[in-house]
Amino acid sequence: MTKPSPLPATPKLNVFNRSSYPEYLHVSTILRKETVGGALLLVATVLALVLANTGAADLYYSVRDFTIGYEPWHLNLSLGAWAADGLLAIFFFIAGLELKREFVAGDLRTFSRAVVPVAAAIGGVIVPALIFTAIAFSSGPEMLRGWAIPTATDIAFAVAVLAVIGSKLPSALRIFLLTLAVVDDLLAIAIIAFFYSGDLQPVLLLLALVPLGLFAFLSHKYSYVFATTKWAAGTILLPLGLVTWALVHGSGIHATVAGVLLGFAVPVLRSRRGGGPDAGPGLAQNLEHRIRPLSAGFAVPVFAFFSAGVTLGGVEGLTTALTDPVAIGIVVALVVGKPVGIMLATWLVTKTTRGALDPDLAWVDVLGVAMLAGVGFTVSLLISELAFGQGSPHDDHAKVAILTGSLLAALLASVVLRSRNRHYGRIAEKEALDADNDGIPDVFQADPARSERPGGR
Repeated sequence: MTKPSPLPATPKLNVFNRSSYPEYLHVSTILRKETVGGALLLVATVLALVLANTGAADLYYSVRDFTIGYEPWHLNLSLGAWAADGLLAIFFFIAGLELKREFVAGDLRTFSRAVVPVAAAIGGVIVPALIFTAIAFSSGPEMLRGWAIPTATDIAFAVAVLAVIGSKLPSALRIFLLTLAVVDDLLAIAIIAFFYSGDLQPVLLLLALVPLGLFAFLSHKYSYVFATTKWAAGTILLPLGLVTWALVHGSGIHATVAGVLLGFAVPVLRSRRGGGPDAGPGLAQNLEHRIRPLSAGFAVPVFAFFSAGVTLGGVEGLTTALTDPVAIGIVVALVVGKPVGIMLATWLVTKTTRGALDPDLAWVDVLGVAMLAGVGFTVSLLISELAFGQGSPHDDHAKVAILTGSLLAALLASVVLRSRNRHYGRIAEKEALDADNDGIPDVFQADPARSERPGGR
C-alpha cells in the first residue's frame, strides 16, 4: 500500500519583499516631490521660530491672528486657522487619493502586501497613545485630550530625512515608510473626526453629501474628460469640492475630513464608462500629479509657518516647556512608542501569518525605519491645536515637544540607517544591472510577477 504524499506546506508571507517595478517608479516620483516639500517645511519651521523669538514676534502673531472671511458660514477665520482648516484639506486630499490608489491599483491591493503597513500603522498609533496617557494621566483629564498628538508620522519630514541618509536603502523600506505614513494619516483624520469635532450640526453635514455625491458622480462619469482637459476639473470639480469643504467645516467636523472624503471619491482606474478608450490610469493619478506640488510646496509649509511659531522664553522657558507632563509624554511616545508599536505589530504579523522577513533585509533595517516614523510634525501640530487651543500654554509646550521628539527620532534613526545605507550601497550596483537592456533592472525580473503592471495602472 503506497503511502499518501504529504500536503504541500503553506507558503510563508514574505514581509518587505521587493515591489513591482511600476510601483517602484511611482513611489520614487512621490519621494522626490515630498523630499522637496520636507526641505520647504524645515525652512518654514525655522523661520517661524526665529520670528516668534525675536523683535518680530508681535508682527508674526498679528499676521497669524488676522481674521478674514464670511461669518454666517463660520468662515470668519484667522490666517492661522485658514491654514489649518483650509490648506491642510489639500494635504489630506492627496492622502486620500494616494491611499485609494494603493488599495485599488497599487501593490497594497493584495492582502500579503497590505497587512504589514496597515498593522504597523495601527501599532504605531496605539502604543504612543498608551504611553502618553500613562505619563499624562496624573495631570488630570484635561491633559489627556492630547493623547493623539504623538500618533502621527509626517510624510514630508520623514521622507526628506530618508532621502539624505538612506538613498541606497532597498526600495521596499522606502515604500513601507511612505505607505505607513499614508495609512497613519487616514487613522489621524479618523481620530480628528471622532474625537476632536464638536458642536455637530447634522443638517449641514447632510447637506455636504449633496455636493460630495455630485463630485463623485461627475468624476467617475467624465473622468477621461477631467483628466485630459486641464480647465474642466478646476471649473467643475473645484467649486463642488469647495462647497463640500465649507459645509463640512460649518457642521462641526474638522474641515480636513472633507479633503479625505473628496480624495476617496475620485476614480483610480479609467474605463470606457468613464469616457476613456480603455482601462488605464484614472483621474486620481492625474489630479495627484497636478496637486501634490501645491500641497508639498505651499499648503503644508504655510501651515507649518503659522503653527510652529512658539515663543520659547530662553533656556528657562524651554526647560519649563519640556518638564510639562504633556511634553514628556509626547517626546517619549514619539521616540520610544512609535518604533515599539511598529516593530511589535510587524513582528506579530510574521508570527500570526507564517510570515518571514525578506532574506535581503535584516530586522535592524525595519527598526531604523520604525524610529524614523517617530518624526511627527504636521498632523501632530494640528491635533495639538485642536486638543489644547492655539496659543495656550499646553499647546505651546506640546509644540516644543513635537519639535524635540521629532528631532531626536530623526537623529536616532540616522545613526541606525546610515550604517545600513553603507551596507546596501555596496550592493546597489548589482541591483542596477540591466543585462537585456529592456529598461527594467534585472532584479525586478527575478520573479516575473513582480514586474507586471498592477491593476491597469
